[in-house]
Amino acid sequence: MSATFASLRVPNYRIWFAAALVANIGTWMQRIGQDWLVLTELTDNSGTAMGVVTALQFVPFLAVSPFAGVLADRLPRRRLLMATQSALGLLGLTLGLLTLGGHIRLWQVYVLALGLGTVTAIDNPVRQTFVGDLVGTKLLPNAVGLNSASFNAARMIGPGVAGALIAWVGPGWVFVVTGVCFSATVVALGLMNSSRLVPQETARGSGAGLLAALRYVRGRPDIMLIMVVIAFASIFGLNFQIVNALMARVEFGMGAGEFGLVASVMAIGSLGGALLAARRERPRMALVVGAGCAFALALGLASLAPSYVLYILATIPMGFAALTMLTAANATLQTTTPRELRGRVMAL
Repeated sequence: MSATFASLRVPNYRIWFAAALVANIGTWMQRIGQDWLVLTELTDNSGTAMGVVTALQFVPFLAVSPFAGVLADRLPRRRLLMATQSALGLLGLTLGLLTLGGHIRLWQVYVLALGLGTVTAIDNPVRQTFVGDLVGTKLLPNAVGLNSASFNAARMIGPGVAGALIAWVGPGWVFVVTGVCFSATVVALGLMNSSRLVPQETARGSGAGLLAALRYVRGRPDIMLIMVVIAFASIFGLNFQIVNALMARVEFGMGAGEFGLVASVMAIGSLGGALLAARRERPRMALVVGAGCAFALALGLASLAPSYVLYILATIPMGFAALTMLTAANATLQTTTPRELRGRVMAL
């Protein structure tokens, strides 16, 4: 097996990778279905409503995620993931049933988006650090890259499937399928051989809280720089969920199929970046900064695209640069942070 796919030699990671691919397809289907529902059925192409939905999905990260990192360092990550993945599936099914029953209202989408954001804020640091439990520190950069490859391979499949389903039977069934997809990770977690998991160093006592992680990060200027770069890029650039939707629907007047195609084409660049990341044994901080600059340039070029076709082609280098930046940051943080602090640092 080539160096790119080295982590797949680990049986537990193979199970996780396959299940995560299914769940990630569901995640992308839900994003496209939710955006289309808000943009075309619950509002008259309102970018403001989409912005509110997106904000509600990410506001919980500010309040919940740091404390979720504490949970990730203190409690069994496998059990936590089974709980969060089950909750994500239930939220998808709820949205689907409300939509199919004709009872869905914009405020209900807001509430479910807030719930989705809250659960995801808990799930993210646990899921990111659980990779180390599966493969150990040596294979961690490779596994991080493969996880990103799975996420972006799903981005190539999920939006296209969602667009076709929306055009065929409407967005309600998209959410139902999403809920079912999340059950794949719950089943996979149950099938894993627990004796082959890398024992985690559980944080205890006075050093187990959030302040310990804050003190650690304050003493690591390199980590602080990475966090500043990612924060800046996230605020001003990583708003694809809104921008791509409005460019396809409002700027270029496209339908559901073309709406989903934007994310799928962008995933070509992201998948390429993820596969290259999987080959790097030790990412460097300079790569995070350099990829951030490349992302800014690609984003600027995409904004000048005069047509739908040129716009979606411009998203390929944009996705490549963004994914390279994010995977390099993720792997650098995880490989240079002590295991007992890793969940809290990733949460920050």
